[in-house]
Amino acid sequence: MLMISALNLKLSKIALVIIVLFNLVVAIVLMEYFWNLSKIDYSNTTNWKEISGYFNKEGYKPAKISTPGLEGSGYVLEPGNVQFKFINPKAKSGSPEKILQDNDYVYQEMFKNKITEPKDMDIETIRPPDPEKINSYQRANATIIALVRNSEVSGIGRSIQKFEKSFNGKFKYPYTFINDAPFSDKFKAKMRKFSDAPMEFVEIPRQLWDKPSFIDSEKEKSMMLALARHNVAYAMKPSYHNMCRFYSGNFYNVPELQKYKYYWRIEPDVKFYSDIRYDIFKYLQGTGKVYGFTVNLYDIDETLTTLWPETLKYLNEDDNFKYVNENGAFQWLLENQQNPKKNANTGGYSTCHFWSNFEIGDMDFFRGEAYNKWFQHLDQSGGFYYERWGDAPVHSMGLALFADKSKIHWFRDIGYFHDPYLNCPNSDSTKNCKIGTFSRWKHLNDQNCMGSWIDYSMEGMEKVY
Repeated sequence: MLMISALNLKLSKIALVIIVLFNLVVAIVLMEYFWNLSKIDYSNTTNWKEISGYFNKEGYKPAKISTPGLEGSGYVLEPGNVQFKFINPKAKSGSPEKILQDNDYVYQEMFKNKITEPKDMDIETIRPPDPEKINSYQRANATIIALVRNSEVSGIGRSIQKFEKSFNGKFKYPYTFINDAPFSDKFKAKMRKFSDAPMEFVEIPRQLWDKPSFIDSEKEKSMMLALARHNVAYAMKPSYHNMCRFYSGNFYNVPELQKYKYYWRIEPDVKFYSDIRYDIFKYLQGTGKVYGFTVNLYDIDETLTTLWPETLKYLNEDDNFKYVNENGAFQWLLENQQNPKKNANTGGYSTCHFWSNFEIGDMDFFRGEAYNKWFQHLDQSGGFYYERWGDAPVHSMGLALFADKSKIHWFRDIGYFHDPYLNCPNSDSTKNCKIGTFSRWKHLNDQNCMGSWIDYSMEGMEKVY
């Protein structure tokens, strides 16, 4: 009995020591925990990821710090405090597949009703002139732009033939062909066979086309290789980077284009499916709209991971917030439901953009201080060469931020195709395409941004078509 009692006493002392040591360890851990927690700046909302790391128990969610105005409107425009947020105005929910299904339904519903021409202007006042009076027709201050090489003579020729039949044969707007090299006599002669409209053949000034001297060539090469490893098209092609930069912010500065206000961009091997019987340029002029498109889709997120962060950086510098139009297309720009990985990889940009191989626009918008100052900032960052920022997302982001979204026009009545995407209206003037088709390949339907544009950026659409 004495032996058992002694053994129990010994065990009790050991247990006591273990308990004391355990409590000491717990106390040290808790002290370190609260010491680390005390160093966090709770007033800074960007630290909530750090804070939530401490509260990682399943089911626990830290309270959110909200900026006044951000939750309701989706944006805050203050000096040094420019913020944007996708607030899901239509309360859409579900998986990306479910969101795609809902957005496709919205898109297809738009094509059920037959349309004719825009209703927000008296179209009868901008009908084609009598062919015999075409030379005296008072055109808008506009031109057709084609950036092409001599080797693309056949492709651009096919486009012009279709374009003349669809639109320009009725109005004879001048063509401006631009190239980073001199056009050959053969190219010029061939173009003149396709149209008797005035034509100008322009070599782009080197300072508007060539890579800027401040670009770090070693960094550029390294970044190009990184993009190539992700199978990004044209990643290793310097001329493509030059083209993206040129069309993003320098095309409207070409001396021969200075005399024009409006432009319509066309490219090789595109198709026009509709008979357009009103003056598109005078329509923009009469309605005050600054831009028109036909196709609206997601971009390759690897090519522009820093475009949106760099833009936010710019908007938070000095008083640059003042350029943002409060009726901008912010929700379309920030949507994160259909392709959430793209949004995550770009720091909050949906990658939705207007496909710029077809665009009709007001060059004075791009020449304006709001857009041009922002472009200069982007250019200095080097993103056109260290990544592969395209002119389409740059144009689109600039328009979404600095233009009233009501001044951006979806030309629903113009049938258009650039492989593999198209716009095919439900109208009597459109032939040879399937109504409501977004792409000739069904697996690309998830790249359609039109559902978001319709839901978030088209106001009073019944007044237009």
